[in-house]
Amino acid sequence: MFEVIWTTVKLATVTTVLLILLSTPVAWGLSQRRTWWKDVVGTILSLPIVLPPTVLGFYLLLTLAPQSPVMALLHPFGIRSLAFTFTGLVIGSMIYSLPFAVSPLRDAFIAMGDGPMEVAVTLRASPLDAFLNVAIPQAGRGFATAAILVFAHTVGEFGVILMIGGAIPGQTEVVSIRIYQLVESMRFNEAHRLAAGLLAFAFCVLLVISRLDRGGKV
Repeated sequence: MFEVIWTTVKLATVTTVLLILLSTPVAWGLSQRRTWWKDVVGTILSLPIVLPPTVLGFYLLLTLAPQSPVMALLHPFGIRSLAFTFTGLVIGSMIYSLPFAVSPLRDAFIAMGDGPMEVAVTLRASPLDAFLNVAIPQAGRGFATAAILVFAHTVGEFGVILMIGGAIPGQTEVVSIRIYQLVESMRFNEAHRLAAGLLAFAFCVLLVISRLDRGGKV
């Protein structure tokens, strides 16, 4: 059981860190002056919210399979497939949780307004310095919300993980998959303990986000 929990926490942590790093410049770009192409990009990034996880998982499975044109680019490096691997799970989790990182960050950057960046420019700060020392601190609450949402969303994943990772012990078996397996084998007491733990975790996540939205201290 500990191994399953550890795999879940590791997957959620790695996904959160990588996705925040990736989503920060994307969200900043989307928060600037709106144009038609930004609306298109924003719509594409939001697709995982409305797509059934099995649909997303199916296309990811095809993309990560050995015969995929994408994987063919990695064959010279000795990588034939990322399906049913932990790395594949991270890639799938990042795509599945992408809207939950980009949206809070974009909203935080928009709420900041142009004032702080304009002041930084008048003080002769470079665009990068202004972004790192002004925009990111100003959007701190957005970063906290995004990190919490991505971590929690990854912990609760099921459909995408089942499609591209299966349930390999010690590699791709996570808590949500274990609960499904326990129910299938009629081991309801064990399933209840894990499910109750996820329920308590979800409650705490929503409570923290509610506090952040109201500007309170966590």
